[in-house]
Amino acid sequence: MCNLLAVDGINHPDILSINAASTALALSDIPWNGPVGAVRVGLCDNNLVTNPTRRELSNSELNLVVVSAARNLVIMLEGSANNVLQQDVLKAIKFGVKECQHIINCINNLQKEFGKPKREFEIKNVDDTNGNLETVIDSLCEIKLREIFTNVDHHKISRDTAVKDVKTEVFENLKSNFDNLNLELCSVIFDKICKRIFRNLIFENDTRCDGRKLDELRNISCEVDLYKPLHGSALFQRGQTQVFCTVALDSIDSALKLDPMTILTSGINEKNFFLHYEFPPYATNDIGRMGPSMRREVGHGALAERGLRSVVPENFPFTIRLTSEVLESNGSSSMASICGGSLALLDAGVPISQPAAGVAIGLITNYDESDSTHIKDYRILTDILGIEDYLGDMDFKLAGTKKGITALQADIKIPGLPLKIVMEAIEAATSAKNKIINIMNTTIQSTRKQKKDNWPVTEILNIPVHKKGKLLGPGGINLKRILLETGAQISSNTENDGFTIFAPNQDALNEAKETVDKLMAEKSEPQLEFGAIYKAKVVEVREIGVMVTLYPNMQPTLVHNSQLDQRKVNHPSALGIEEGHEIQIKYFGRDPVSGIMRLSRKVLQGPSSSAPRSIGGNSTKST
Repeated sequence: MCNLLAVDGINHPDILSINAASTALALSDIPWNGPVGAVRVGLCDNNLVTNPTRRELSNSELNLVVVSAARNLVIMLEGSANNVLQQDVLKAIKFGVKECQHIINCINNLQKEFGKPKREFEIKNVDDTNGNLETVIDSLCEIKLREIFTNVDHHKISRDTAVKDVKTEVFENLKSNFDNLNLELCSVIFDKICKRIFRNLIFENDTRCDGRKLDELRNISCEVDLYKPLHGSALFQRGQTQVFCTVALDSIDSALKLDPMTILTSGINEKNFFLHYEFPPYATNDIGRMGPSMRREVGHGALAERGLRSVVPENFPFTIRLTSEVLESNGSSSMASICGGSLALLDAGVPISQPAAGVAIGLITNYDESDSTHIKDYRILTDILGIEDYLGDMDFKLAGTKKGITALQADIKIPGLPLKIVMEAIEAATSAKNKIINIMNTTIQSTRKQKKDNWPVTEILNIPVHKKGKLLGPGGINLKRILLETGAQISSNTENDGFTIFAPNQDALNEAKETVDKLMAEKSEPQLEFGAIYKAKVVEVREIGVMVTLYPNMQPTLVHNSQLDQRKVNHPSALGIEEGHEIQIKYFGRDPVSGIMRLSRKVLQGPSSSAPRSIGGNSTKST
């Protein structure tokens, strides 16, 4: 168990956790095939960086985690990229694997000096019939399984049903001929035979169970703008994998707020683009309770989001929520979410830099019986099915545009993958994603130019500083009223010290602007002359000064005690000033930051150079 004790906000804890766990297992008496080493690789100014700091990673074009075993075998790959070229990603993987070897050597040296002797263990042979039971089951089911796995008319459900029927038939046959039959052992042996036959057929024919060639894609269909009320929608289907993606645009204030640990390790406070991935039970013909997102949904959604994040503009004026709902699944639904998500973003008018697509690459390997570390033969499969993922040795997901790569994830199920196979898998994935993008382009190739009536709009409001209070109202009551009446949301804009108005459509924006104009309208507001002397009416006496007005309907402004008299004044009453009095003041314009009037009485206590001006109102007593 890896417990995070402290985070310095500079170095990422995930890489340290992998290496710490590898070291702990190496030093323990637990037998395993390690150690492994892990590094993060960044690409800063076209230079590869090992384990970049948080600041370096924020400026990096690549964020790639590489986990490797000895002899340069790849164990795991996980990363995102800013549309990085294929050759740069390949170079980064090689670089990361090389750096991992230094960590592995250090762990090995530590193990030699301080490690415990490994426990002795013996692999228990669950087949207590000396292989006779496996031979019998093989003879009963091999021909039928070969027929099932070579029948291209089968789809996912019919193929699974046919295999289950064979399994039931074999078990019934065994029950009638064997006493005290171990059904659990029979099930293990049957699954083992299924896997062997399925894999052997691919080696024998270079053809897959659905009739495709090794590098052939499934049939793909795309649709956009399916539901008019939505800002953007798309349906992407690849074989029996079908994903429905929708886009919702909201104000920038609706950005997803991140948790403190994520903020500390990534330096990102909020995201204005996020993807929610939903995998309901009916996607695999199951029934079950619909609850919160589980580990699988969160992981697949994060991968799909990384695949699209680099093509989404950073300065887009709206928050983008992309939802991917898997309607049917037979392999690679996360990559289908990237394809459908790209189409939905284009349909929603989001100016993405380039269309993006994703594909999953599989692997079938054949080892020497006497050597389980060296691969004798292998086949790379493009656009794998669910059964090819389950019975295969790798699920390598890669996403990107025609220019480069945006995300990748390698789930490797064998003790390690040589770099040669990794390079070939990336080549196959790159070729496949380019073909997929060409198919997607026949449906929608660029951002929708014609605006939909329901698209949200945003506009900057230029409000003078001294009128902000009038717009806000007491406790922000005016903004709340505008939101309730029109649906438009007004928020402060830190860039220009003004306000931004967000509305769900153009009509709502126009209505909100009319309300703002009414609030801002002032009746006969006079233009005051800088340096002029005016009569001001005291409307309130406070401890720190007096509140005065220069003309009717004016918002009262403060004349501070320090500006009332040449002498030090602790309270206005010391000068005989009371509410309702009129005093002469000099106008020095408005404060450039707060917009408050700058008024002074004490500067007039010397010889007056001009007569006071009266703007409005009747005087009662002048002080």
